[in-house]
Amino acid sequence: MENSSCSLPSDEVLAIIVPIAVYWVYSGFHMMLGSLDRYRLHPRKDEGLRNLVSKRSVAVTVLSQQLLQAAVGIVLFKLTGGGDQKEAGDGAHVQTASWVAVAGQFFVGMFVVDSWMYFWHRYMHLNRFLYKHVHSWHHRLVVPYSFGSQYNHPVEGFLMDTLGGALAFLVSGMTPRTSIFFFSFSTVKGINDHCGLWMPLNPFNVFFWNNTAYHDVHHQLYGSKYNFSQPFFITWDKILGTHMPFTVEKRESGGLEARPIKPKRAN
Repeated sequence: MENSSCSLPSDEVLAIIVPIAVYWVYSGFHMMLGSLDRYRLHPRKDEGLRNLVSKRSVAVTVLSQQLLQAAVGIVLFKLTGGGDQKEAGDGAHVQTASWVAVAGQFFVGMFVVDSWMYFWHRYMHLNRFLYKHVHSWHHRLVVPYSFGSQYNHPVEGFLMDTLGGALAFLVSGMTPRTSIFFFSFSTVKGINDHCGLWMPLNPFNVFFWNNTAYHDVHHQLYGSKYNFSQPFFITWDKILGTHMPFTVEKRESGGLEARPIKPKRAN
């Protein structure tokens, strides 16, 4: 008898769709939390006064970048065979998958993304042409907010985010199924780093030194030559002398503020 049940979306389809859905749902959640003024690193009014781009323009640009990422993902899965070439392994995936191997793929992916992002990010600050015409787009958000996490010039979005993600996928050897979780986690981490909220007991702020306040320092004028590392660790900043430590303190006018501590001279 023929099975009439509806087939579920493939891992490849989910790997493309889920991180995008996570981006808008999770960033929307943080936008709602933005009404909690006592946890904000910047007053709400500063989003309109200091930022140089409208939220509508940010949303349109991010959506355009995500469409490009989806197209590259489709091509990448086609070229690598996606889940087809691993179908035999996937058929017994639940019984045989090694969580140690998956954890290793996550770690490799995180290292690749961090390294790719750090060196390109730092170079775009050092190269005046690239900063003025490309990377300055992202720094139009002097007061970062959640769905501005992936707001970049199209060239930067493709070079840093899209190609960096593709490289992490290829080098780590993760399957499309694993990539669903890896890129969803990366998306959530990036949103947290740009949300502008220092929430109590936020696990990303507790377990990662590279967190909301760390990246907020970079978005301010005094920190633009520091804290290039994104999105997971601060390893390259520490090794190459671009690390700016900070403390989160209460602002006299209300809310919180990330303040630098003894900034080191960048190389």
